[in-house]
Amino acid sequence: MSTDAPSPNHKRYFFEKFGLTERLFERCLGEALAAGGDYADLYFESVTATALGVDEQIVKSASQGTSAGCGIRVLSGERTGYAYTDDLSPERLLHAARTAALIASGPARQPVVGFVEPKTANLYPVPLGGYSLDLAARLELILRADRAARAYDNRITQVRASYSEELRRVLIVASDGSYASDTQPLCRLNVFVIAQHNERTTKGSSGAGGRAGIEQFIETKSPEKLATEAARGAVLQLNAVAAPAGEMEVVLGPGWPGILLHEAVGHGLEADFNRKKLSAFAGLIGQRVASDKVTVVDNGTIAARRGSLNVDDEGTPTRENVLIEKGILRGYLTDKLSAKLMGTASTGSGRRENYQSIPMPRMTNTYMLAGEDDPGEILRSVKRGLYAVNFGGGQVDITNGKFVFSASEAYLIEDGKITAPVRDATLIGNGPEALKYVSMVGNDLALDQGIGTCGKDGQSVPVGVGMPTIKLDKMTVGGTGK
Repeated sequence: MSTDAPSPNHKRYFFEKFGLTERLFERCLGEALAAGGDYADLYFESVTATALGVDEQIVKSASQGTSAGCGIRVLSGERTGYAYTDDLSPERLLHAARTAALIASGPARQPVVGFVEPKTANLYPVPLGGYSLDLAARLELILRADRAARAYDNRITQVRASYSEELRRVLIVASDGSYASDTQPLCRLNVFVIAQHNERTTKGSSGAGGRAGIEQFIETKSPEKLATEAARGAVLQLNAVAAPAGEMEVVLGPGWPGILLHEAVGHGLEADFNRKKLSAFAGLIGQRVASDKVTVVDNGTIAARRGSLNVDDEGTPTRENVLIEKGILRGYLTDKLSAKLMGTASTGSGRRENYQSIPMPRMTNTYMLAGEDDPGEILRSVKRGLYAVNFGGGQVDITNGKFVFSASEAYLIEDGKITAPVRDATLIGNGPEALKYVSMVGNDLALDQGIGTCGKDGQSVPVGVGMPTIKLDKMTVGGTGK
């Protein structure tokens, strides 16, 4: 997958299907700025989606659908006017533009005449085969996962599997002359299982996905492998001991544990929280917020990754943004509004759930870079501690950085060796403080399997996370054991 191929002409889809024209764009932007305002943009979106779910070998849900609409935004200082419509006729678009304009006051502004489309990457060629297959091919994927999970162990008592995919087409036109379009594939396969033995019931889950079609599961990500991983996790917990409680050394495994980094640090580095002085990281640019072994980036340019985008939802090409460099805070994630108000440039981080939603600074693929330590040496360096390799839910307070995360798979480390699996372990800490205790960083950076979904202000967007194996010299572990 080339990352420097010419940008495909995605905008022709909207011209041909909905009869849009550049002249109509100019009229809408003119109406949006007729009452004043600093900036206006149009966000057109068309989505085709499919979803299937199997519970106890019975198809419980199946849907296919399409949607289309346009969101029109006007910025005036810190104020945002927003209106949207699912009717793309000129009359309804112009009406939405006038509605969004109502928040502005002052002399009318004229948008730039003529638009310039930037050269963008081609991170995810549209899968020509994946979206032409019928529902039976997709159903067979999840039935294969169901069979594999049940075959793993007779203590697996319940299996649910689901598959979803979408093809999202977007076109963004702005009063500053920017003009961008994209076609974004996305799919995901999930497996959830329940295991039971005597009085104990446990659960396990696994999934994978990315910006490709169904063929990635046929070619590279086996449903059987995902199902086996979910079943293994559930069966493992049947014999787990109670997690210890107290302050101790903690080792985080590679890959999905990067969700802790995403929540405890990443959200706090989104620019809207910082310009409003709501984040624990506000005003700390250039200061130390982690050990010198920690470098954290947000990178929207990795081919086929779930969090990647050729352009963000404001039409800005995505890029790799260094957030923390060797422990020093280097920058925040900005959209156009935050960048303007903070006197910086957009980092390509303006994202929205759909055309009904306003954009805001959001993460793409957020991860810690690899270090030089051998993962085995990291584990051997721990006298007594916890090794957390998978996480479930968590909570973070952006204003002070405090977090609580539950580990869905974790083990005791005793005298440098992994011993018993533990249950009900939670990690408790403070994002800006926890990273200062990182003393070892492994050379085994891994990204997650492509299952991340990030929520903020009621909006959800697909994201990626990752990290290498790392050691924190101290962290509070919550549990009921000794």
